[in-house]
Amino acid sequence: MSQNFSVLPSHAGVDEAGRGPLVGSVFAAAVMLPAEYHLPGLTDSKKLTEKKRDLLAAMIKEQAVAWSVASADSKEIQQYNILHATMRAMARAVAGLSILPSKIWVDGNRLPPGLSVPAEAVVKGDLKIAAISAASILAKTARDAEMYALAERFPQYGFEKHKGYGTVAHLAALQQYGILPEHRHDFAPVKALLMQGRIFAE
Repeated sequence: MSQNFSVLPSHAGVDEAGRGPLVGSVFAAAVMLPAEYHLPGLTDSKKLTEKKRDLLAAMIKEQAVAWSVASADSKEIQQYNILHATMRAMARAVAGLSILPSKIWVDGNRLPPGLSVPAEAVVKGDLKIAAISAASILAKTARDAEMYALAERFPQYGFEKHKGYGTVAHLAALQQYGILPEHRHDFAPVKALLMQGRIFAE
């Protein structure tokens, strides 16, 4: 990976996963890596296969100086909107670190409000900074785990396949079976069905 910043054990990388899907929580992770680590193939989680992400996630948790994963659920997303819910999840991930970082690198162009340590937003940081790449992997694997758990409860929706994104299959399932409490009621495709009274009844 192209890394423009040195790896500093006192610094944390922060990233999120799950802003776009129609269902479930948005997840964020914060990771502090040691000066020396062995994470072959580390890069933005979206560029990795699921198998590789799962492998790297386990290695990151073993090697990290500190790591934390947090989320904001669909009710918070509806209450605060997806952007602000994501910022809340990021702040929780930072607060959950067992070691207070001296600085935080956040993927993207926005910083969560109210952070207690200096922070810098880094556009495409998941391709530039190892700790952000690691955070992107932990956030993504946590988000996928939630989708697999939801798929076990509601197998007819196919969450294990589309991971909650608005695919043709997911939209068809919404039409056929209705909306779950875990769906994001303020997202347009869900909101449209909600107005038609398409609520799932267990």
